[in-house]
Amino acid sequence: MKISTDKIKRVVIKVGTSTLTHSSGYINIRKVEKLVSCLADIHNSGKEIILVSSGAVSCGLAKTGFRRDTLTTEQKQAAAAVGQCQLIDMYARRFSDFGATIAQILLTRSVIDNKELRDHASTTIELLLGQGIIPIVNENDTISNEQIKIGSNDTLAATVSALCNADLCINVSDVDGLYDSDPRQNPDAKFIEYVPVVSDDIYSFGKGAGTARGTGGMTAKLESAKYTTERGIPMIIVNGADPEILYDVFDGDFVGTYFGVK
Repeated sequence: MKISTDKIKRVVIKVGTSTLTHSSGYINIRKVEKLVSCLADIHNSGKEIILVSSGAVSCGLAKTGFRRDTLTTEQKQAAAAVGQCQLIDMYARRFSDFGATIAQILLTRSVIDNKELRDHASTTIELLLGQGIIPIVNENDTISNEQIKIGSNDTLAATVSALCNADLCINVSDVDGLYDSDPRQNPDAKFIEYVPVVSDDIYSFGKGAGTARGTGGMTAKLESAKYTTERGIPMIIVNGADPEILYDVFDGDFVGTYFGVK
């Protein structure tokens, strides 16, 4: 996929749990280090980066001893409380190696739904970006539950993109992009490189759950793409197996699916 990136200045980059962790559920340190290296380099090139990062619960599971397959809502909240500290410390240490400063922002749906609180969050992000700081955003899983949560971090990334008037949202996933069927089940699935409008036909391609370590799935990503593109913000899905694919995106020639008007 070839695009022009000349006018792209502010970018929301979402990285999911399946990209950040091993199949064991533990954090993939080598991949995180590579991701941070790429993001810091892109930031040094003059781009404003907002990182929406999953991984708090996975970090917490390693410390609390809770089992993912029997995790209750309360245990998930406790694991997130422990894991968010581990996650942000990991990012802070690694970004500092490249001279970059980060900030932590934890959001809930109550903030997004309240105009005054939403404006405060938007102002804070604007100030941080103005100071050359990289905001790292996650949902406040410690207090969120199924009734009050924003949803998957796919949804959060789309929401943050609109909140900060991003020029682009990049959804780093564990698949190359959108196919007309699940490529993990159908080897003949057709890859879709460009989607100008997320129509009902496109939605039909998104059936299926996410991975065991993720909370979204292609349907959530399509909903996010619809949300951002309706607000004039294009979205890209790329495979994060190698975080250096982000260089390809900013070079304007990458493997992935582009949503929105080119």
